[in-house]
Amino acid sequence: MKKIIAFNWKMNPASNKEVKKLFKIVSNSDTIVFPPFVYLNTQPKLKKARLGAQNLFWENSPRQLAGRGAFTGEISALMLKNMGVKYVIIGHSERRKWQQETDWTINKKVKTALKAGLKIILCVGENYQIRKKGIKAVKSFIRAQLQKDLKKVNGPLIVAYEPIWAIGSGNFCKPKDALEIIKFIKEIIKPKTPVLYGGSVNSRNILDFLKYEEIDGVLVGGASVDKKELKLILKNIYAY
Repeated sequence: MKKIIAFNWKMNPASNKEVKKLFKIVSNSDTIVFPPFVYLNTQPKLKKARLGAQNLFWENSPRQLAGRGAFTGEISALMLKNMGVKYVIIGHSERRKWQQETDWTINKKVKTALKAGLKIILCVGENYQIRKKGIKAVKSFIRAQLQKDLKKVNGPLIVAYEPIWAIGSGNFCKPKDALEIIKFIKEIIKPKTPVLYGGSVNSRNILDFLKYEEIDGVLVGGASVDKKELKLILKNIYAY
């Protein structure tokens, strides 16, 4: 299986000028790019890279929930599809924490995205308190996450294992530890579902994860909005 390389730019960069520089770097690479919503239709035409969104709402029309408002500030799966977006991240730990997203809403988002024909990267992972309890506690937590997030879901998707304690901390999960959890995830989800690693991935450690056959790719965060790091990551990937 060809490795999946995804770049989550989160709430970066601050200007259209900067985002155009990032798009220029990745344009001809076989990657998936997740910029903020405001940049989805401002980028130059990507040559090879595919476009993804960092989130979506779990309904496609206000009419679907009559009397509950028109979902001010939300973006629907159909809007994304019509803009040429191919992929969407669902369930990222930062949204679970800061936007209080629950497994119920994540499950609805997964179903909505699949219905619209979007490809999904579903994020799962444990916090440091669970990690301290040991590997059995980690596996139990992730199994429960997947069961709830994928309840009555039959479509294809990609899963990203992102230990919360590693995201944005510079304290990445040891590749062998990530491998153990990714193997576990593969045992409890549909066969052939790609599973990625994410969590402080950078140019110095990316190949330590990609060298394992069972790790199907990486979801890179902060390092992918640093132009120097981004170029090094792409250089390492193409040399791999």
